Amino acid sequence: MLRVSDLNVSIGPIPIIRNASLDLEEGEMCGLIGRNGAGKTTLMRALMGVLPATGTAALNDIELLALPAHTRVAHGIGYMPEDRRLVPQFTVEENIRLPSWTTEMGGVEERLSWIFSIMPEVEVFRARRALELSGGQQKMVALARALMAGRRILLLDEPFEGLAPALARRLGEVMSSLKGQGVSILIAESNDGHVADLLSRAFRIERGSVVKA
Repeated sequence: MLRVSDLNVSIGPIPIIRNASLDLEEGEMCGLIGRNGAGKTTLMRALMGVLPATGTAALNDIELLALPAHTRVAHGIGYMPEDRRLVPQFTVEENIRLPSWTTEMGGVEERLSWIFSIMPEVEVFRARRALELSGGQQKMVALARALMAGRRILLLDEPFEGLAPALARRLGEVMSSLKGQGVSILIAESNDGHVADLLSRAFRIERGSVVKA
C-alpha cells in the first residue's frame, strides 16, 4: 500500500530525516516509535507535503512526493497532527467535513454517519465550536476529521499524548475498531505503551533514521 524509501528531509541546513524507509500493507496498523525530537512529526509532515522531501513515497502506483501538497488528501490520506489544528470558529461537524470541501469526495454523508457510529461521543457535540472543547475532545475530533479523508491511509501523530487514562482507553477502542476496515494506519508515539496491543509491526526512529523494531 505505502512504500517509503530513502526519504530525506532537511529544515534549513539541518538534516532531520536521513534515508528513512518503511512500508505498510493494506489494512495494517504499524507504529513509528521514537522519543521527542527523533523525527516522527517531520516524517509525517513530509508525507503530507508540509515539508519538502527527497526520496520516494509510493501509495500503490502514485508517487506522493511528486504531487502538490493540497492534492494528496484526495488520494485517501488522512492526517491527524500532534497539535490537532482544528479551525477554532468552525463547529465540530464543519471541522470533520473540511477535507470534503477541498476535494471531489463522494459519499460524504455516508462517511459522516459511519464516523459518528464508531465515535458517538463526537456526534453529541457536533454543533459546538471547536474552541469550546477540551483538549481530549479536540483529539477525538481531529481523528474524526482524519477518518473523513483517510479511506486508504491514516497518519496519526501522537494521538494519545496528553489524554486522561479513560479517554486514552476510549481512543484505543476506536482505533481497534478500524481493524478490518481496509485502511492502513501509521501511528507515531514516543513509546508503545498505548498502542502495543494494536500494532502488527513497529518501526523505531532515532535521530531521523528508521529501523524495524
